[in-house]
Amino acid sequence: MNPSQAALLAAEVLVHLAQRPDQFLAFLEATGLAPDDLRGLAQSPDLAAAVLDHVLQSDETALDCAEAVGVPPARLMQARTALAGPGSYGWSVD
Repeated sequence: MNPSQAALLAAEVLVHLAQRPDQFLAFLEATGLAPDDLRGLAQSPDLAAAVLDHVLQSDETALDCAEAVGVPPARLMQARTALAGPGSYGWSVD
């Protein structure tokens, strides 16, 4: 997985979160972002990383998001690793 693919997956996850108000609000609160901030950050690797970091904090949320976007749960960590660079979190990018 390359950073572009990772960013696309993170965007799908963000859309999934946005469809679940409680999860979306939790993401906004955790990051300190406002909904209007997301437009300006839409192409930012930092936003993609923040989305993946947020969902990976909870097994339940990670499993829910992975199922919703149709990927194995480990793919979320692969995406986060692709954004952070090889060796981050002890994972390698396949």
